[in-house]
Amino acid sequence: MSRKPLIGIPADRRLTGKHYFHVVGEKYISAVALGAAAIPVLVPAIGPELDLGALLEVCDGLLFTGSETNVEPHHYGGPASEPGTLHDPNRDATTLPLIPRAVAAGLPVLAICRGFQEMNVAYGGTLWQRVHEVPGHLDHRDDETLSLDEQYGPAHEVLLEPGGLLAKIAACERLQVNSLHWQGAQRLGADLVVEARAPDGLIEAFSVAHATSFALGLQWHPEWQFSQNPFSRALFAAFGEACRQRASDR
Repeated sequence: MSRKPLIGIPADRRLTGKHYFHVVGEKYISAVALGAAAIPVLVPAIGPELDLGALLEVCDGLLFTGSETNVEPHHYGGPASEPGTLHDPNRDATTLPLIPRAVAAGLPVLAICRGFQEMNVAYGGTLWQRVHEVPGHLDHRDDETLSLDEQYGPAHEVLLEPGGLLAKIAACERLQVNSLHWQGAQRLGADLVVEARAPDGLIEAFSVAHATSFALGLQWHPEWQFSQNPFSRALFAAFGEACRQRASDR
């Protein structure tokens, strides 16, 4: 009997009271444990102190999550953030070198929201910091005065690229997705291929060209109540299967 794959989930470093904690949202843990049928392993955001080679030997896949923090703009040559913008330099120092190394090593990778933005930056791309202020773009932010169910409800459509990995998983041409982000992909990183766009043309998903395994980034949040969404169920099942194959190939 084959073992369940281990999927690493890099954490945020957050100050709670007077102490720092390394945390991962429960919705991501549940999506890995139930949707991907894998064992979630939380990875501390300790930057250069983390032995990336040893981590890649242990894990069968990696999930990069959303967060309230933004990638620091100096990583992609962007202008200084607006005052009050939350950052997590420890997470940046952990994930940005980890993502391309994991893909190159053949580990399945799924990146969501901040993870999507990290993945773009890790491959040399740039970000819009305030998409709603960019002429011709929709307001992709959520309304925080609403209930969580309303915030994470369908916000707009995305058009999937024909023949792409996402279109194969979804088995359709269009999806209704939620939208809870200020930032967005401005210039796509090297080796990244568009998988889906919003009606305003904003890139909502991409894959890594020539990756030997599953390597996908999504701007929206498929982990939210994933079991109630046919596409989200299919996505995490496909990710989990790729991780099981990785575990088997070892």
